[in-house]
Amino acid sequence: MTFPIPTLRREHGQLMLEDCALADLAERFGTPTYIYSAAAMTANFGAYTQALSAIDALLCYAVKANSNLAVLSLFARLGAGFDIVSGGELSRVLAAGGSAERVVFSGVGKRRDEIVQAIEAGIRCFNVESVAELETVSQLASGLGRIAPVAFRVNPDVDAKTHPYISTGLRSNKFGVPIDDAFELYRRAAELPALAVSGIACHIGSQLLDPAPVAEAADRVLSLVDRLADAGIVLDHIDLGGGLGIRYQDESPPAIDDFLAPLVARMQGRRETLYLEPGRSLVGNAGLLLTRVELLKQGEEKSFAVVDAAMNDLARPALYDAYHQIEAVVENDLAARQYDVVGPICESGDFLARSRMLAIRPGDLVAVLSAGAYGMTMSSNYNSRPRAAEVLVRGREAFPARQRETVEDLMRGERPLPAA
Repeated sequence: MTFPIPTLRREHGQLMLEDCALADLAERFGTPTYIYSAAAMTANFGAYTQALSAIDALLCYAVKANSNLAVLSLFARLGAGFDIVSGGELSRVLAAGGSAERVVFSGVGKRRDEIVQAIEAGIRCFNVESVAELETVSQLASGLGRIAPVAFRVNPDVDAKTHPYISTGLRSNKFGVPIDDAFELYRRAAELPALAVSGIACHIGSQLLDPAPVAEAADRVLSLVDRLADAGIVLDHIDLGGGLGIRYQDESPPAIDDFLAPLVARMQGRRETLYLEPGRSLVGNAGLLLTRVELLKQGEEKSFAVVDAAMNDLARPALYDAYHQIEAVVENDLAARQYDVVGPICESGDFLARSRMLAIRPGDLVAVLSAGAYGMTMSSNYNSRPRAAEVLVRGREAFPARQRETVEDLMRGERPLPAA
């Protein structure tokens, strides 16, 4: 069997991530635990840099996909820039050894204190998403006596053909400014104080399986860039976002070089640097969620495998009805039965998988695959559940990237009501 995670294999019936047995990791770190492969992330990053080698480009890893400091430091050492959407993500990048000069700040609702934090840190560019935000950045930069580099995120009204919750390039979405309004907005930006008009940005959605919509969006953006240049507004970079999908079940995403080929062809011979913001395609199939079967329950209509991970640990199935492959960590001779894999949360939507054929018993370990992106970063403490541990494996080494939370961690900062 081939797994969507390239560094995952079976050896003598046991699942191995790189050279670490998952059963051994469960014994050492407990469950639920997120496990990530450094080799898989490094290979994915290398595939991007190779595909972009013919042009001037900067890869800005989308921190929202997986913001663990060990993951960020790995990408920083590989030479990545970073795409952030909050002051907290900026703090994480800097703590992990990333350079502020290689950071782009996206997001539709940046707070004033976050804008000040980013200006003072000296980030590469603000991807501005409204006139109000543009004026706020100008005002705050003026007050600091600094120049803030800006780019407008334009909305090209291109259908990304993905899940509606992660489609971001239609005119009905909250993101960006209408591309038809952008020319006048750039002229306005050029007139405001304390701003350096630096680039243009566009991102049409996530989990993209077809390069055609991205190429269509690029054509619209490049046409606007050339029109701006004719008017004397010359940009130094073009940010075309990220969004390349991965295989969760039976998807057939294009290879990284095939996905990027239309963009590389369009950028060859141009003066601007191409920025890209990959996230899921770098880390999604570099990680899994390791969990243990607590009990098997026979309902009136179906059977349930109740595990110690839940929707608070991995929200994607409950949020998007997303599919994640489930594998028993150690093979056995049991007959497979059909189960819904569910957690202990008090919600009917608390499930990790539906109708899966599994040969398991109470106490067995199972691995939820393709969980390296939008797993831990979307987790919560619902039902007062401490969040999972995180581990980064590198060959035979297993690095504890995040300690498991405790109940005391959850209550830190809270106070009971004093007696009247």
